Amino acid sequence: MAKEFKTAFIGCGNRAKEHVAGVLAEKRCRAVAVSDPKAEAAESLKEALGGRPKIYTDHRKMLEIERPDLVISCLWTRLHLPVFKDCVDAGVKAVHSEKPMAPTWGECLEMAGLAERSGCRLTFSHQRRFAAGNRLFRRMIAKGRFGKILRMDLYSPPNLLDCGTHTFDQAFSFNAEQPVKWVLGAVDTRKTLNWFDVQSESTAVGTLFYANGVRAVIQSGGPDMDIWGGIRVTGTEGFIEVFWDGNPGQGRIYAEPGWRPDPVAADPPDQTVRMVRDIVDCLAAGRESEISYKRALAASEVIFAFYESVRRQARMDLPLTGVSDNPLHAMLEAGRQSC
Repeated sequence: MAKEFKTAFIGCGNRAKEHVAGVLAEKRCRAVAVSDPKAEAAESLKEALGGRPKIYTDHRKMLEIERPDLVISCLWTRLHLPVFKDCVDAGVKAVHSEKPMAPTWGECLEMAGLAERSGCRLTFSHQRRFAAGNRLFRRMIAKGRFGKILRMDLYSPPNLLDCGTHTFDQAFSFNAEQPVKWVLGAVDTRKTLNWFDVQSESTAVGTLFYANGVRAVIQSGGPDMDIWGGIRVTGTEGFIEVFWDGNPGQGRIYAEPGWRPDPVAADPPDQTVRMVRDIVDCLAAGRESEISYKRALAASEVIFAFYESVRRQARMDLPLTGVSDNPLHAMLEAGRQSC
């Protein structure tokens, strides 16, 4: 008989509801509790989970009483680290958190270090890795259908930290998880955004160079984007455009003039089901998840290196050192608008 894992939610808003399909489909998950200071949000999530979980307004009390194996944390960005600490202190075996990791590079490193030391399996919601189209085109790229990768054009909605993390994660997955060698970036903050209480730029553009020689350019927000969110991969034998959720745009294989990518439907609920299954499979087997904190950390490092490049007006070599804050926030506090 498959092992059952007591599962609890901390944060019961819209993103928590997106995870319900995955939890209900995974028979090894038994939803025991939900926690949110807003009683109506907790009640709504409880009903979506079949009416069985207990409701708490204090997540620490919930952790103490229920002792869940798996916590799904759907909170604003600044709460990710402190709540992860609470879960580790309570002996939780696995924590799945909303992205991005944290508002500063130092906090990202602290979360990664705590996960490493404690053995708590920490994952982040880069659910698009599990989209059918992303999996398909990842295999095609790996098999060399488009030849050797030469460059990637990356596009993201505005807010490099919150949205760009999906695009960078998609790029890492298409480029065989190759590390980034250096980053050079620019931002426009004449208009700033505030998502989940974290301030951001409205447009970002830049270049990154991977250790295997692949060059990528990125645009996040702003006018004149070719793709609203996704990647164009160009190789020696062809190219393919893949949107965030795996549905293809244009594509060519030069030796096969009639080839065009078949449509692949975007499947957000299926992505979540596959994501939760992977989390539970890895918890049961003791192996690393496809969406491990290590991969979220790689995307976060690029983002904070990008911001540090703007602050220093210089190319940033990775690994990123000598930075613990959010360089963009420091610049905004100092009155810098664009660079």
